[in-house]
Amino acid sequence: MQDGRGTNQIRNGSEPVRQCYTPLPEFYYDYNSSTTGGAVMHGYQPDYMEILKLDEDERKKRLAFYELTDEDFKRLASLRPFADRWTHEITEGLYELLMGQPESRAFFPDEATLARVKRMQNSYFLGLFSGNYDINYVRDRLRVGAAHERIGMPPKLYLGAYRRYLALIHMRLLDHFKGNESEASNALSSIRKIIFFDMALAIDTYIAAYLETVTRHQAAIRELSTPVIKVHDRILLLPIVGTVDTARAHQIMETVLLQVVEQQAKVMILDIAGVPVVDTKVADHILKTTAAVQLLGSQTILTGISASVARTVVQLGVEITRMHTRSKLSEGIELALSIVGKKITSKSVRGGGEEF
Repeated sequence: MQDGRGTNQIRNGSEPVRQCYTPLPEFYYDYNSSTTGGAVMHGYQPDYMEILKLDEDERKKRLAFYELTDEDFKRLASLRPFADRWTHEITEGLYELLMGQPESRAFFPDEATLARVKRMQNSYFLGLFSGNYDINYVRDRLRVGAAHERIGMPPKLYLGAYRRYLALIHMRLLDHFKGNESEASNALSSIRKIIFFDMALAIDTYIAAYLETVTRHQAAIRELSTPVIKVHDRILLLPIVGTVDTARAHQIMETVLLQVVEQQAKVMILDIAGVPVVDTKVADHILKTTAAVQLLGSQTILTGISASVARTVVQLGVEITRMHTRSKLSEGIELALSIVGKKITSKSVRGGGEEF
């Protein structure tokens, strides 16, 4: 689940536990062994392969840009014994850094979690020396950046972890190739290339995931800013609050027209009591919306018109006679009811039309 900041949490009893995460895993997991018995894959993810246009041609271009050649692939595959020999020491050195900083340590709530993510880290490290960097390899690495953005892991921790990673690898390569600094240098060069290849994929996905989140939030805000309310059968109300710019005007028109069609509305009430300033642009937006609604066979009622707004409209010479206008929302609702053949009456009143 997520808190208000978008940070993933797991409930342990009544207390939230922050989502554990390692900067370099292939997958994003929820750790809740009490209910699942281990790690489970998190839910739906956008298709970042599609978003980033990461097809086979793009994969080859990226490999070429990082100067990864067949020689590098062979060298990396030949270094698998080195990886098997040193993976645990390198992982321990990496987590020594992470656990030494309060900000990164907060992602590992207990020893069991730490042990699990270390095992994941070992698998990631060994994957660097597979010698096979095909489209599936790329797809796995994309999950890293998405996980960073989802749990709120700052890029500085991710990049800082990779710096330590490379330093530890270099140190172990010098031990592994004692007396042969040239071979150690060549090995480090190939490893550095594939790690930077991985980092670029993760950062690209991190940015794409962040933008996707922002876009989703903006869409939610736009939806909240245009809340169409069903007042009665075939009568809709849109209270407009705040400044109306071009982008929001388009959103208002789109929402109004969609709801008029879906609800088969005969009347749309636009209440502008919450609009601080009504100028020519705002008036023009309202007129365009009214015209579009009329094309659908419905009528528009404009309410919430104050004395100052009425004066401004007249001074600007804006023609709004194509729509009904009322100063109060209650009056607009009464008019809307009369248009659809209904009226508001006292309970003691009988006859003379349908009661509401």
